[in-house]
Amino acid sequence: MKTTASQQRPPQRETFSEWLVERTGWKGLTYPVPAHANKIWYLLGGISFVGFLILFATGIYMAQFYNAQPSEARQSVVYLITGVPLGELIRSIHFWTAQIVTATVILHFLRILFTAAYKKPRELNWFIGLGLLLVTFGAVYTGSALKYDQEGVEALQHATDAGGLMGALGAFFSSEFSRSVSLLTRFFTVHTSILPLAFAALIGIHIYLINQHGISPKVDADATAHNTKGEGESRFDVHLRSMAGYGLLLFAIVLILGLFFPAPLGQPGIPGEELTKPWWMFVWLFPAEAAWGAWALIIIPSILAGLLFLVPIVDRSPYLSPLKRKWVLILAGIILLVIIVSGVVATLQPVSGHLK
Repeated sequence: MKTTASQQRPPQRETFSEWLVERTGWKGLTYPVPAHANKIWYLLGGISFVGFLILFATGIYMAQFYNAQPSEARQSVVYLITGVPLGELIRSIHFWTAQIVTATVILHFLRILFTAAYKKPRELNWFIGLGLLLVTFGAVYTGSALKYDQEGVEALQHATDAGGLMGALGAFFSSEFSRSVSLLTRFFTVHTSILPLAFAALIGIHIYLINQHGISPKVDADATAHNTKGEGESRFDVHLRSMAGYGLLLFAIVLILGLFFPAPLGQPGIPGEELTKPWWMFVWLFPAEAAWGAWALIIIPSILAGLLFLVPIVDRSPYLSPLKRKWVLILAGIILLVIIVSGVVATLQPVSGHLK
């Protein structure tokens, strides 16, 4: 059979989008997910993840100019604000992102609790989530101390007081732990190395388990916990686009806040004095600390962590409906109410000395 050149179709050139899809394996992300996965309440974890990426990027920039020696720490922050290009804006973005991410992580955790997304087969992911919650609060706490103003000095002193009550378990917070490196420098190492590594490991496991078990089912009167992998009317790449959209919104918000409300920096710290209150995520412990001293900083978080750890162990029924899990939600509601009331009372109270 005779074939002419005019009868042959020239091969079409590959577009950039086709090239990118093939090289990145993007089609592998088009597997089904439930439609409710694209609602904001199911995107809070993804928004928090984007926030952590912003924190890592801004933190790396700031670390180039920070001096973790107590005699130089605050002054290095002043230099970052006044002498480094975009230093004040980057620091403010970091500050506001930390505030918002803490809120989204807490809301994400409450959503998991309310929708019973900790039930079989997702119990392990609940424990991983507890680890991520601990990393979040640890990063906020250590970060608040690094600026080494009055608030930062008090944060370090509270850690030293609580560590002293814990004996060998609290040795890290003692000056005897390392005579060559200050506690502030060790906090810097924890903040910039240990906690980010822990976050990377935990979030990797977290994402893997979500992929294996699917998005938790939508809660209705008869819903039960089960593996939803491969189920759903939407696609995971749509879920990722929704997450990226909210992530861009988050960045726009922290950029605006950073421009108009720069991150605060207090006066040089006076060791042994207590003139400030902790940030909002810790201030609820203030009344308990006033009553019981540094022991409150150990006992109350430990009790709360223990109760959260027990949730998937004691609530083992397959039902997701809040009406069939009233006792869990009532107990959680009471604890949350106590925390909120305690935070409001602490905010309204004058500063009182709790330090040794």
